[in-house]
Amino acid sequence: MYLYRSRWRRNPLPLLKRIATAVVLIPIVLALILRAPVWILAIVAGAVALLTVHEFLKLTESYGVQPLRVLTYIFCAIFFLLLALNVGNEKPLLSTAVFVYCIGAAAAIAPFIFLTRAMRGQTLSAGYPAAAASVFAFTYIAMPMGMLVQLRQQWAGAFYLLYLLLVVWAGDIFAYFVGKSIGRHLMAPRISPKKTWVLFYYSLPISSTLLRFGLIQRRDGLFGLEQPAMGPVIVLTIVLNIAAQLGDLVESLIKRGAGVKDSGTILPGHGGMLDRIDALLFAAPVLWYYAAWRVMQ
Repeated sequence: MYLYRSRWRRNPLPLLKRIATAVVLIPIVLALILRAPVWILAIVAGAVALLTVHEFLKLTESYGVQPLRVLTYIFCAIFFLLLALNVGNEKPLLSTAVFVYCIGAAAAIAPFIFLTRAMRGQTLSAGYPAAAASVFAFTYIAMPMGMLVQLRQQWAGAFYLLYLLLVVWAGDIFAYFVGKSIGRHLMAPRISPKKTWVLFYYSLPISSTLLRFGLIQRRDGLFGLEQPAMGPVIVLTIVLNIAAQLGDLVESLIKRGAGVKDSGTILPGHGGMLDRIDALLFAAPVLWYYAAWRVMQ
């Protein structure tokens, strides 16, 4: 840690920017996941997804690919517009079933739509890479962000989202501070599962406090018999940690191949939007599948 302290003394500005950005964004994010109506969450998630897709498509140009930008934006925007319609919001089982059908249909028709559009290009050899980049942008970015929105519609959805963000944020903090001294990536969970599944251990008082202050509705907390056994929660936390780290590694691979340090500059001290949510894109589907499985039991 001595190496990190010396760097801090020489140039504290990057860390200060990072902290300032977090101080501004974290309360907004918490308000969205705990209190905002689902349609507002869908709109915000869609905006974040579109910004991230824009950064990703820009990275693909470094690989010699000319992506189908406009069509990709339209396809992703329609996906989140459908989520904002909030079908079955008051019935978690119905909303989960509708989402499964919608996401399956979107994933199935995406290659058809983008390949059909690519066939109309002037250079046929560039068509497949362009279509592949657009399909990957949707499945890599838009689908996981959509899962976050649908997770909010499930029983205890706000609590699960809070849990997910704590896991990812704790891993990011560990990677930033410790990674400065011993290397950014460790092929093991970056934080102890005990530090995150404790949230489930105290789920009743935490949910009760949030409910008392009007930050959640009763269906969005974890009460009584809704609390899962600690064994599965420990395993889930470990898997989420691993998934988050893999998400970080994959984004680093993409950036290194493109020859850039950050995916963008929209977030001071954090880089681009993709830099900020890379771990979340891999962790979100893991938690969504777990929560959807519980809903369908």
